[in-house]
Amino acid sequence: MHAPAFFDAVPPIAMYDPLAETLGAASDGVIEYSYLDAVKLAGHSCPTVAGAYLMTRAALARLYPGGLPCRGELLVEIRDPLEEGVAGVVGNVAGLVTGAANEGGFKGLGNRYSRQGLLRFGVPMTGRMRITRLDTNASAEADYHPETVPRPAALKDLMQPALLPGAEASIRKAFAGEWQAWVRAILERAGDPALVTVVPAG
Repeated sequence: MHAPAFFDAVPPIAMYDPLAETLGAASDGVIEYSYLDAVKLAGHSCPTVAGAYLMTRAALARLYPGGLPCRGELLVEIRDPLEEGVAGVVGNVAGLVTGAANEGGFKGLGNRYSRQGLLRFGVPMTGRMRITRLDTNASAEADYHPETVPRPAALKDLMQPALLPGAEASIRKAFAGEWQAWVRAILERAGDPALVTVVPAG
């Protein structure tokens, strides 16, 4: 896979997964998830995937200051209903990192490690995503404002011709370059409080 080089510059999210340790998938239980992993899951890189990754990372950092988040012991709630807009994409990325899953998730092993029912949609909240530690009930809500990062000027004019059937390779390549330039600009501003906000949930 020949991904844009800037993917590698996005800090990964390290998680401790007791199930992975128990079953020998990771001897110390530590698993790192990268932005590229989120892209592979979604099948594309876009502002939504970038935002879901950044919100998840920021909320986890708030809940586990200086420590490793425990994968599989986190409830993830999304404000928008599953069928609305990009809620499913956001939930999928958050679920990848946290282990949270809906009804189709892992049912557990020896009455432990269940991930089923830990990913929920259509939950009223101020932010777009809420993550809650099941051990302490501490929660953090994250919101995302991609509109604070301007789109490349050429993107609008390139989008329609690039998406036409039979579009020239040069047009498609130019569009892809501008699109990823936008995503890169978002990811490079990950620490900007105007882009991603995290507050303790009330």
